[in-house]
Amino acid sequence: MNEVKVQPGTGGKKSYVVAGAILSCSYGTQPTRLKRPVSHGVYVKNKAQMNIGDYAPGVNIPPFGNCSSPFNPTVQASQMVDIYGVRKAPCVPVLTMPWLNGKSDMRIEGQPALTQNCTQHCLYRGQIRIENDGQELD
Repeated sequence: MNEVKVQPGTGGKKSYVVAGAILSCSYGTQPTRLKRPVSHGVYVKNKAQMNIGDYAPGVNIPPFGNCSSPFNPTVQASQMVDIYGVRKAPCVPVLTMPWLNGKSDMRIEGQPALTQNCTQHCLYRGQIRIENDGQELD
């Protein structure tokens, strides 16, 4: 019988995401914070832990400042332009499905836990990323 040595993994860390995590959108002008109006009842460092179902625009995900996506009809119709002539409009994400790549072996109210490597995609082709898991933020 051969002995197997276990080596540390080389993959990225999948830290759990909590309310207050910092999000960014590839077409947005500013980051925003992930919200959870009512906790799922699970906490990390006294902060509400999130799951992949926490993606509702305006409830969980506030606007990202202004949007510059050429695929957003509000941007196309906007008269607001930046100093480079790029049209802008409020960056309110349009999301049609839960976060991708949740931790399926850790369930929060029946749904996979949200981890820092999860992503979300706006209907207007913006990629939403979790920049900071929120665990150490105030």
